[in-house]
Amino acid sequence: MKLPEPTAPSLFDRNAILHHRARAKDDALFLHRAAIDEVQDRLSMVNRTFTAPAVVTPFPQLWADVFPDAAIVADDDVLSLQPGAHDLVIHAMALHCANDPVGQLIQCKRALKPDGLVLVVCLGGETLHELRAALGQAEIEVTGGLSPRIVPMAELRDLGGLLQRAGLALPVADAVPLTAEYRDIWHLMHDLRDMGETNALAARLKCPTRRKVFEAAQRVYSDHFSTETGRLAATFELICLTGWSPDDSQPKPLRPGSAQMRLADALRTEEGKLSD
Repeated sequence: MKLPEPTAPSLFDRNAILHHRARAKDDALFLHRAAIDEVQDRLSMVNRTFTAPAVVTPFPQLWADVFPDAAIVADDDVLSLQPGAHDLVIHAMALHCANDPVGQLIQCKRALKPDGLVLVVCLGGETLHELRAALGQAEIEVTGGLSPRIVPMAELRDLGGLLQRAGLALPVADAVPLTAEYRDIWHLMHDLRDMGETNALAARLKCPTRRKVFEAAQRVYSDHFSTETGRLAATFELICLTGWSPDDSQPKPLRPGSAQMRLADALRTEEGKLSD
């Protein structure tokens, strides 16, 4: 009898993600609205009219209002995108909680026509670094241990590398830091709940956290990350990724050694040797 193929453990609990999103409130989705602004700004700089867009998003109505002609698709493990059907795919604020982010990008690439654009906005590694540090130190002080509480989000360079792994051409990655202020740590966590962005890690603690941990975290947070007005600063890093479906019409780098002029001649300067 053939045994089933082993599967890699999931980083995220998909059922928990869907449960958290179901209780999200529209007036707390300011990160999605900031992402919409970034997407519109980047599309305005592309000299192209997109006629067959698609948006992958956990909050369909928010994005459908802005892109009424787009196909709106849930960020499931298998995306409901038709191969070669779109000239633009926007992956909106969901890649940071995907169990297979490269697989998500590959599916987006397959859905593109030649020379089509993938535009991703997601949360990056600097997001909630203050809360991560405060909770970590507090838990060590109170319980003597450490548990997974904040999603381990990828850094800018790593996310940019995913575009190349997915086979996308002309990859570009940049970051947009945003800072919000909160009365205290409970105010911040309440806002994260209303965003649908609370802890959905598969390895998270399933039992209630002792209040002493949060009280200690409030003290650490206030000591190290308070603003001049006494409020707590919270960082949210939006990562913006763009890549194109390969096409012969796209610019390509020259073959090494094919230059017709020395750089020194182009700069009208003398070429010298570097010192040892």
